[in-house]
Amino acid sequence: MFQLARRLSISSMGQKVTELRFPVPWGHIAAKSWGPREGRPVLCLHGWLDNANSFDRLIPLLPQECQYLAMDFPGHGLSSHRSPGAHYSFPAYVNDVLRVAKALEWKTFSILGHSMGGNVACLFSALFPEMVDKLVILDAYGFLPTEADEIPRLVRKGMEEMLGYESEARPGKVYPPEEACQRLLSANSSLCEESALILLQRGSTEVPGGLVFNRDFRLNLTNIARVTLEQSLQLQKRITASVLIVLADEGIRKMAILNPDKLLQGFRDSLGESHFRLESVPGNHHVHLNQPEKVSPIVGRFLSSPAWSSSIDSAAKL
Repeated sequence: MFQLARRLSISSMGQKVTELRFPVPWGHIAAKSWGPREGRPVLCLHGWLDNANSFDRLIPLLPQECQYLAMDFPGHGLSSHRSPGAHYSFPAYVNDVLRVAKALEWKTFSILGHSMGGNVACLFSALFPEMVDKLVILDAYGFLPTEADEIPRLVRKGMEEMLGYESEARPGKVYPPEEACQRLLSANSSLCEESALILLQRGSTEVPGGLVFNRDFRLNLTNIARVTLEQSLQLQKRITASVLIVLADEGIRKMAILNPDKLLQGFRDSLGESHFRLESVPGNHHVHLNQPEKVSPIVGRFLSSPAWSSSIDSAAKL
């Protein structure tokens, strides 16, 4: 079972937040929980290089009868870094989600995922469809396919980068707080200053002279676990949860993603129009954190609606 951390914190909206730690073989996975423990469970998965604070401003605006748990992926936030020599990949993150769900003894739950977290959520929902009843994807398409002929080059590149990192590993740089915030903003133009400070609270550690970023530098190495568009579409067919995708007008639509229209059509073909919803909101890739009021009514209505997945539907797709 999970261990409760001693520290309790208060979110920016005045809600009590409980800090949690889940033991894993290489250390722990950190998380924070809002809402009643007996409430319907919703697991929240943040994006690449973000952390669980990504949902601090959104969750207080969502249905309060739910229990929300936002985890820090390994290498992010307050979670331990992976063991030396280990790569970061979507399949490994799926295994982390499974570890947390098993520790909580959650049999069925909903997932709310932003960006990379949305892609991890989709892969988890495809591999363990019986465990997910609702799936909310914020500014992502659910899968991140790669051209088949590009995969060997990228896998080799990621492996070579790992060896290079191991031969030149160095301690994290210490930044004055203002400089740390500006560095975060310069690396991610979709964050406003308030959002950057929220992420920095959990994404850095105070040391003599300033702040050190908590994230593992290996997160910047090329991902070696790749899937093609065809494999993505096959995995997509296994999902039995009801699915909501919320895209920002100035978000992932402006990024170079392989065949996003085919991925969206795949959801429509697999789930049917009555069980798949695609919504658009004004804003950028971090609109759920920058301007959560633009996202919360859509997500709130979806979470409050009845789930449609049935054992017959699930059995047919397994």
